[in-house]
Amino acid sequence: MTGAAGGRWWQGASKQQWGTFRSAYLGWMLDIMDLMLFAMVIKYISADLGLDKSTAGMVMSATLMATAFGGLIFGFLADRIGRAKSMMLSIICYSIGTALCGLSDTLGQLMVFRIIVGLGVGGEWSAGSALVSETWPAKHRGKILAWVQSAFAAGYAAAAIVAAVVVPIAGWRWVFAVGLLPALLAFYVRRHVKEPAIWVNQKARLGFIETLRTLFISHGRNTTIGLAFTTAAMCGYWGLFTWIPTYLATPVAEGGPGLDLVKSTIWIVIMQVGAALGFITFGYIADRLGRKSAFLIFFAGSALSVPLFVMIQSPLLLMGFGIVVAYFGTGFYSGFAPTFAEMFPTSVRATAQGFVYNGGRAIAAIAPALIGFLANGYGVGSGLLATSGFFALAGLIVLLFLPETKGAELT
Repeated sequence: MTGAAGGRWWQGASKQQWGTFRSAYLGWMLDIMDLMLFAMVIKYISADLGLDKSTAGMVMSATLMATAFGGLIFGFLADRIGRAKSMMLSIICYSIGTALCGLSDTLGQLMVFRIIVGLGVGGEWSAGSALVSETWPAKHRGKILAWVQSAFAAGYAAAAIVAAVVVPIAGWRWVFAVGLLPALLAFYVRRHVKEPAIWVNQKARLGFIETLRTLFISHGRNTTIGLAFTTAAMCGYWGLFTWIPTYLATPVAEGGPGLDLVKSTIWIVIMQVGAALGFITFGYIADRLGRKSAFLIFFAGSALSVPLFVMIQSPLLLMGFGIVVAYFGTGFYSGFAPTFAEMFPTSVRATAQGFVYNGGRAIAAIAPALIGFLANGYGVGSGLLATSGFFALAGLIVLLFLPETKGAELT
């Protein structure tokens, strides 16, 4: 780690550090692709299986709830058997679950298969975030994890592209077949990624009950604060971005811009340019100004930009301002991994990161269903407006309670 401790973050980085970067980047890109494929084809699945907007939102909510259990299970495995091994198993889990979604003939089957996807996605984040946090130095931790998190935007864009290409040719079921490809990454992780030295050298391998005691009693305050602001932020994100594809395709007569599938895909991909910029710049801001300041800037920008986005009807203005919405509305994700890594010790780090991040995502599972309910009664645009309040609440919790951990050495 010594070579990467000074200068630019990539200068002097070791082979091991680059290996963890590549595996985590690809893992996060592909897990968000598999997670968001459903959002891209909600319209077609709903037509085939007879789902209304509220029911479709419940399917997405069940997926997000499953990520909490995945984060806890695979996070515990990462603390016990290793970060790389747990990451490999989680990738296989979400890949198989995604492929099975294409075989769904009933709502029940779809729900079960999406839960399998959620378990793997939650687990992959837990193991991958600990792996990168413990391999790269404190001085650049925010930046390197921000670059890894930018894979989120690439995965979201990939999901939109896959849906746009595959649906007209083979239908929505084959969209999910593409989701099996990430399983190939598991073989790369198994062969090329080593466990971090800080984990290898740590003697304590806590049992499940000891892990829970450490998480909820010894570090209970940090767990509660992290879970609270993560939940609020993710309610904003998942409520907004689960329904943006549907909103863009909503006819003008029903309060939307009325874009067709191809145009909606182009707009979504362009928005991910803003998301990628947000992910990356958040890391630089967090390493310079601190974690709290970076979160506050992005939550404020999110709360203010969503109402303006919903007011726009011009396709060109939607494209331009969509970049701003995506910049603020997703960029804050880069702060979760380094902040949580710095708030918990190595013995429970993966479990803690996985539980807090995915626990917040699980509670936020109510957001897609809530926005779907509001969309049924008042239109999708009105539903999206509710997400501003969640972003504002996240900012308030950060301002009042989040400890500053910038530059903290891991223990």
